[in-house]
Parts: sequence; C-alpha cells; structure tokens
Amino acid sequence: MAKATNAQFMRGSRFQLRAWFLRHLQTLFSALGELTRSPLGTAMTAGVIGIALALPAGLYVLLDNVQAVGQNWDAKAEISLFLNERIDDRAAGRFATTLRQRPELRHVQLVTRAEALEEYRQLSGFAEALGTFEQENPLPALVLVEPTLRYSESEAIRGLVAELGGLPEVELAQFDLEWLQRLHAIIRTLKRGVVVLAALLALGVLLIVGNTIRLGIENRRAEIEIIQLVGATDAFIRRPFLYTGFCYGLLGAVMAWLLVEGGLWLVRGPLGTLASMYQADFLLASLSLPASLVLCMVGALLGLAGSWLAVHRHLHGVEAE
Repeated sequence: MAKATNAQFMRGSRFQLRAWFLRHLQTLFSALGELTRSPLGTAMTAGVIGIALALPAGLYVLLDNVQAVGQNWDAKAEISLFLNERIDDRAAGRFATTLRQRPELRHVQLVTRAEALEEYRQLSGFAEALGTFEQENPLPALVLVEPTLRYSESEAIRGLVAELGGLPEVELAQFDLEWLQRLHAIIRTLKRGVVVLAALLALGVLLIVGNTIRLGIENRRAEIEIIQLVGATDAFIRRPFLYTGFCYGLLGAVMAWLLVEGGLWLVRGPLGTLASMYQADFLLASLSLPASLVLCMVGALLGLAGSWLAVHRHLHGVEAE
C-alpha cells in the first residue's frame, strides 16, 4: 500500500512539473508572438536596449585589449643603462661582467657601440645618411639589465634604477616600463568609469523596459479586468508581461553583441595595418564566449527586472479599479 502511494505521489509530482513547464513554455511563445505582431516597435525598443548595453561592453573589450597588450610588454621589465661616451666596448664588457655578479639582476645584455649603430641603421631607414659616421660612432654602449622578481615591484625597481644610475660608468639609467605602469593606472581608472557607466545605462534599461511594459498593461487594461473577474491569479496575469520583458532584454543583448562585434570588425583591419607599420603582431580580440553569455544573461535579467517592477506597480492599480 505504501509503495503504491509513493508511486502515485511520484507520478503526480512529475505531472505537475510537466504541466508547470508547459504553461511557462506556452507563455514564452505567446510573448514572442506578441512581439512579432509589432516588429517595428519591438526592433526600436530592442535597439535602444542594445545601444545601452553595447556602450559599456565595447569599452570593456577595448580596455581588455589594451591591458592584454600592456601585459605582453610588461612580461620583461628591463632597465636601460646608457654608458658614458668615454667607455669603449672592452670597458663596457667588463662593466657588464661586473653587473652579472649582482644577485638582484637575473639577466644582463650588452649592446656595443657598433651593434647599436648597426641596429639604428637598420631600423631608422637612414643607412645612407649614417655613412658619414663610419669614422666616428656617436652612439654610446648600452647595457640592458632585467631585475629578479623580488626587485620588479615599483618601489624596489625605482631604488635599483637610482642605484645603477649613480654608477660612474653610467650616463643615464632609464626604466623602460615606467610608462606602462602609468598606463595600467589609467586603465584601472577607466574600468571603474566603465562600471559607473554600466550602472547608469542598466538603470536606463530598467526604465525603458518598465515604460514599455507599462504601456502594454494600459493597452490590455480591459482584458486584465475581465480575467480578474473570472478568478485569474496575479501570477497568471503577471507571467506574460515578465516573459515579454525577458525577451526584450535578451533581444537587446543580442543586438548589443552584434553592435560590438560589428564595431570591432570595422576597426580590426585599420588597426592591423597600423600595427604592421610598427612591426608589431597585434590582433584585436573580440568578446569571448563567457563574456558573450554574461552579456546575454545581464540583458535578460535587466529586462526581467524592469518588467517585474512595472507589473508589480501597475497591476495593483488595475486591481484597485
């Protein structure tokens, strides 16, 4: 008897779950049907939502690309030591050997005066003009040093640069990645600005969806009053409007993804040409799959939240009348 009761309970639970799923699926398709009946209005509302979501998403992608480039350059923090003009290549070699014995330096590379002139001749494009320097090389020797991880922090590396710059053989000590640290600080500031902008635009999406759902409630006021009279619950009345807001948000997120990808596609070619002029291999990355899913989820949730706020407020007004 107990086994039969448990079996009946399980069958009843499965039937209720299936019925619940079918009701929600039917409501979803009904909401999509309502949207397709006015394609122009649906496209305009989804377009406004898409633009509002595309602005912070596009800025996030651009800042992420800039940060990725900075991280690639930041992988090798080097200090450039420009030696005095009186230091010849032999003395520069002895100086480089002395630096290799220091424990805070893990890599030391010497660029002799002849190598510096040859490299400048190849990269500058003034090979013929530099022929006048055959007898006298105006470029100093250069020593590139890479500190250990312990001395790669900002404060430690500044002290190391000051110490190496005070050596008598060194004319100028320059930390090559100091500008990258400023760039990273700017990127962190801009990312916070993007968060603030995203919050403001998210509020705008809530207002857009809420106002659209409010108009839908007003247009169907007579229908809502009739089904309330025959005993319809608030959940039954609320459900189509919630799915409508959900669809608006999801369509807006898809449109935002298309706008971001279209904008990146337009600038990818010119940016690649610009990077090739500087002999750099740079490929503008687009929205990743997790970021795209997050964008769609955020759009759908904003649409659902906006519709819930509108329905929660305006349905009580209909019920009061």
